[in-house]
Amino acid sequence: MAKRADDEGGRFRDNEKREKDHAKQLPTDDEPQLPEPVEPIHTEKQPKRNDPCPCGSGKKYKHCCGKSGG
Repeated sequence: MAKRADDEGGRFRDNEKREKDHAKQLPTDDEPQLPEPVEPIHTEKQPKRNDPCPCGSGKKYKHCCGKSGG
């Protein structure tokens, strides 16, 4: 039983050490503030050949808007 109590005390000290290390990484008042996070740019996925056409015709993309001009 004594060994288990030592393990729990060690875990507690490990948590304190992690919290102190984390606090060191945070900017202080005299350091410049971090910039605001930027929203990622999301683009629409291009339809693949066998996907339904996004124009709503009900045809596959390769037979509708995906046809080549030649």
